[in-house]
Amino acid sequence: MGIFHQELSQLEEAGLYRKLKELRSQTGPTVIVDGKELLMLSSNDYLGYCSHPAIKQAAQKALHTWGAGSGASRLISGNTAIFRDLEKKIARLKGTEDALVFSTGYMANMGLLTAVAEKGDVIYSDALNHASIIDGCRLSRAQVEIFPHRDTNVLETLLEKGKQFRRRFIITDGVFSMDGDLAPLPRMAELATAYSAQLIVDDAHGTGVLGSHGGGTAQHFGLEGQVDIIMGTMGKALGCFGAFVAGSSELREYLINRARTFIFTTALPPAVIASALEAIDLIEREPLKRQALWDNVLFFRTGLNDLGFNTLESTTHIIPILVGDAHTAVRLANDLMEEGLFIQAIRPPTVPEGASRLRTTLMATHTKQDLSRALAVLEKAGKKYNIL
Repeated sequence: MGIFHQELSQLEEAGLYRKLKELRSQTGPTVIVDGKELLMLSSNDYLGYCSHPAIKQAAQKALHTWGAGSGASRLISGNTAIFRDLEKKIARLKGTEDALVFSTGYMANMGLLTAVAEKGDVIYSDALNHASIIDGCRLSRAQVEIFPHRDTNVLETLLEKGKQFRRRFIITDGVFSMDGDLAPLPRMAELATAYSAQLIVDDAHGTGVLGSHGGGTAQHFGLEGQVDIIMGTMGKALGCFGAFVAGSSELREYLINRARTFIFTTALPPAVIASALEAIDLIEREPLKRQALWDNVLFFRTGLNDLGFNTLESTTHIIPILVGDAHTAVRLANDLMEEGLFIQAIRPPTVPEGASRLRTTLMATHTKQDLSRALAVLEKAGKKYNIL
C-alpha cells in the first residue's frame, strides 16, 4: 500500500476523487468516449476552432517550415520570427501597445504577478479568481487583500485604507470560469484611476467571444485602453494553446527580463504559434461565429431557467447548474454520460463547499437540435435528483 493511499481514500469518501476521461476523437460538438458518441457540453472550444480546417492547415504549414519544436527558450535560441507576428496581432485584438506570449495561462499569471508585485506592494484580488491568480499572489511577496466576489464597495474601502503601499494592483477574472458572470469592470476601472492602482484582467474566457470584434471583456464594456494589463489564452476560444500578457511596450520588456515563467521555459512550438495567428484572423473574418455562439447561449440558458435549474448569475457562455452536494454532482454527471451528454461535475476546492455543480459550456457549433436534446435529458435527470 503506497504512502498516498489514505489521502486518496479520503478524497473518494468525500466525493472529491477525480479521474481522467479519455477522448478517442478530436474535440468538437460531439466526441467519442469509451466507444460512445457524446454531446460535448464541457469544452472551452467556444467557436469550434480546435478542429477548424484553416487552423489545422496553418499548423501543418508551420510544421513543414519551422520544424516540430523551438529548441530552446526564447531568450536562448527559440525566438522564431512568427512569435513577434503573433504578439503584434494580439495587441491589435486587445487594443494595447504590445503583448508577450507565454506557454500557458497558469504560467502567464504566475510570471506576471511575481514579476510586477513585490514586498511593499499590495494586490486586491476577487475571492473567486482563478487558481493561477491565487498562486501568483501567494508567490509575489506582496500584501494580498481578498475582496468578496464582485463587491466594489469593499474593494474601495480596502483601497482607501491601503494608501501606504508603494504600488497597488487590482486583479480580476473578466469572465469567471465557474460561475459564468462578468467582473464589474467599469466600476473597477474608475476605482483604479481614483486610487492610482493598476487594473489587471484575466480575460481567458472573454478573449475571442466578447466585444464587438472579439476583443474580450474590456471591449465588451467599452473600456479599451482603460485596462492596464490583460492576460488571456489561446487555448479556449482560439482553439489552440498558449497564453499572453498584453499591455504597454514597457511592460513587455519588463516581463522579458523579470518573469521567471517566461525566461526559464522552452518556447512554444512554431505550429502552435501559426495556429493562433490563423485563429485571430478567423475571429476578425467570422463575426457570425460569435453570433451563433450567443444565439446558442440564450437558447440554452433560457431553457434551463424555464425548467427550474439554478444557473446562478451566469450571463455568458459558461452556464453552471447548481447541485450542492459533491456526491450528487458526480452521480448526476455519470448518469448524463450514460444518456449521451458529456458534462463535468465541479467540486471543492474548485468551488466552495456545498456549491458543487455541473458546468456547462456552449459552442458556436452546437445545433439547436443538440441543445434541445440536452435540455430533455437534463430535465429527466433534474427530476430524479430533485434539483429543479
